[in-house]
Amino acid sequence: GYLWHVDTGCVFNSSDQNDIEYFEIYNYNKLKLFRFSSTLDKYVGYTEFGIKQATAFNNDKDIIADVRAKKEYLCLNNIKLDYESALTKS
Repeated sequence: GYLWHVDTGCVFNSSDQNDIEYFEIYNYNKLKLFRFSSTLDKYVGYTEFGIKQATAFNNDKDIIADVRAKKEYLCLNNIKLDYESALTKS
């Protein structure tokens, strides 16, 4: 079979909003096709297919608005709890 897999997450060094990166990585059979990075604020392709997808996603204002909202919803709403939890366990 074939495996289409998307990894998402938040990378942070502090609870400061500017230090938080939201990412999505799109993979097909362990091959990284394209990704979104909130630091770059766009999708970037790594394969011929991935470049086409990244271009299409970057040109779709609804997709870009949605992925920006995901950073706020998934990262910014939880970062204080995650950061405090990490500090108390180190």
